Amino acid sequence: MKFLKCVLVCFFFISCDLIKTESEKEIVARVGEDYLYKDEVASLVPKGVSKEDSMLIVQNYINSWATKELLIKNAEQNLDEKKVQEFEVLVSDYKTDLYTKAYLEALVLRSLDTVVKNDELRSYYDDNKENFKLNEDVVKIRFLGIPKENNKINKFRDKFKRYKEEDHYYLDSLSYLYTNYMFNDSLWIKSSEIIKEIPPLTDENLDTYLKKSQFFELQDSLGVYLMTVKDFKKRGEAAPLSFIRPTIRQIILNQRKIKFIKELKKDIINDAIKDKQFEIYEDAE
Repeated sequence: MKFLKCVLVCFFFISCDLIKTESEKEIVARVGEDYLYKDEVASLVPKGVSKEDSMLIVQNYINSWATKELLIKNAEQNLDEKKVQEFEVLVSDYKTDLYTKAYLEALVLRSLDTVVKNDELRSYYDDNKENFKLNEDVVKIRFLGIPKENNKINKFRDKFKRYKEEDHYYLDSLSYLYTNYMFNDSLWIKSSEIIKEIPPLTDENLDTYLKKSQFFELQDSLGVYLMTVKDFKKRGEAAPLSFIRPTIRQIILNQRKIKFIKELKKDIINDAIKDKQFEIYEDAE
């Protein structure tokens, strides 16, 4: 323990800027023939941490490192040879997968065309519309929640129902007075999200109010809710394109990615054969 404390004290008082060769690096711990060097733990301690806490952080890391190293060595010595070989194959395969995946992802990021035009989205949607059924109602709606004690409710109601440009401007300028609101009725919203925003609406009474171009008003103990339904789609109907546009875009990009990687792998093989870096011997067939 005294030796470890001395090592830790040295760690904090010797400069980290001194560049050394592998054999000259300062060692802070050893397990068998494996060494842990000072520069490997240099970044562990955040700035501003006290000397005592810094020593504790480093000590805990050293103990953790040593435990893992000892467990690995004991496993290699005590597991049967067949099991060790199986693990070595798994480790090799995992390393290969990590490298190849990172390399392919970098190539995809650099080379893949990520622009999806509207006509491509529309074409894919039209060809696969039956695969995009709604699992709940969606609605285009404009709503406004007003505290019951607000003395402008009647004026808000008139402007909300008429909703000309000047009405929109007026209502939007007083948004700080509302419990909640949404004036953008060009977006499709899930019915479950609307129910969260408008407490008097429930799954049971939703069908009563989901009627196109209908204005309705609901109340509860906290406030008054004004709503106008612009459009709606029922569960089981084909989802509107604008509602699933992000999903379709991602599908198209995934298809491009798969095609790109497939062609890339083919090109890698062909180039290696051409450059005589890869060949299959007749005896192997």
